Amino acid sequence: MARIVLFGQAQFGQRVFEEVLARGHEVTAVCVPPDAPGRPADPLKAAAAERSVRVVQRRSYRDDGAAAEVAADAADLGVLAYVTQIIPRTILDAPRLASICFHPSLLPAYRGGSAINWQLINGERIGGVTLFRPDDGIDEGPIYLQRQIEIGPDDSAGSYYYGRVFEAGITATLDCIELVLSGKAEPRVQDEAQATYEPLCRDEHAGVDWSLPAQRLHDLIRGCDPSPGAHCRFGDAQVRLYGSRIASAGGTVAAPGTVVALDDKGVTVAAGEGSVLVQKLGVAGRKLAAGEGAAALGLAAGARLDGAPGLPAAKARLI
Repeated sequence: MARIVLFGQAQFGQRVFEEVLARGHEVTAVCVPPDAPGRPADPLKAAAAERSVRVVQRRSYRDDGAAAEVAADAADLGVLAYVTQIIPRTILDAPRLASICFHPSLLPAYRGGSAINWQLINGERIGGVTLFRPDDGIDEGPIYLQRQIEIGPDDSAGSYYYGRVFEAGITATLDCIELVLSGKAEPRVQDEAQATYEPLCRDEHAGVDWSLPAQRLHDLIRGCDPSPGAHCRFGDAQVRLYGSRIASAGGTVAAPGTVVALDDKGVTVAAGEGSVLVQKLGVAGRKLAAGEGAAALGLAAGARLDGAPGLPAAKARLI
């Protein structure tokens, strides 16, 4: 049995927490972000409270008193399971065997907090998960374990995470815990020549340029689905696009941005080459089936959607 301090949140953190306990380990503390106003308690926090495990909630781990409150030096291992806060190395290195951290890409590629978004936006077909020993850098530090995961051609960021990464990431995290505790882990230094980094995927990266080929538009839309949501404009309204498929891959269908079909499958829009089908539209903060969204906008076949400023990088930027 080992003593583990767990940093994390959401269902991923909850599942890791429950599996760690099921394997007979002790969790000395669970560290989760502060409660969001008006939202239910974080699943990891709720699970820890049910089992009378000490919960730490801090806006910052860099100020005085953080190390004493976490008491990581009383643990054998620190585990970072879906962490968005910055944890100083003094805390990460405090457990007897330091810490391990989960990341949803094959590091050193796609460092950063939007790794899944950018892998899809850039059209990657193979992704994966990495467990590594974190240091002061962003997703830097020696790698303990990696596993490849196929990215489906129509996966969205949501379907890829929940349908492919979630369970594989939990299993890999638990396997890495046992590997490190057994003393059999063989850390591998990340190759900085292969390192890439992209920023958090925000609206400024999610604007649609209808002159792009259908494949690139499809990758952008699905990479931003469900958040932040690729967006364009129709008149004065901002329109978000979800549930993308390639309707046709090549040739000139119509002027880019033209609605060429509107039926029970969705809205088909001409691209610079080919066309894309979107199954849902975001209108005034509501995600609607394409037909309902089109009715709300007054959108019909032959109408023209305008692009939106802000385009993603064609490839992840080399550091």
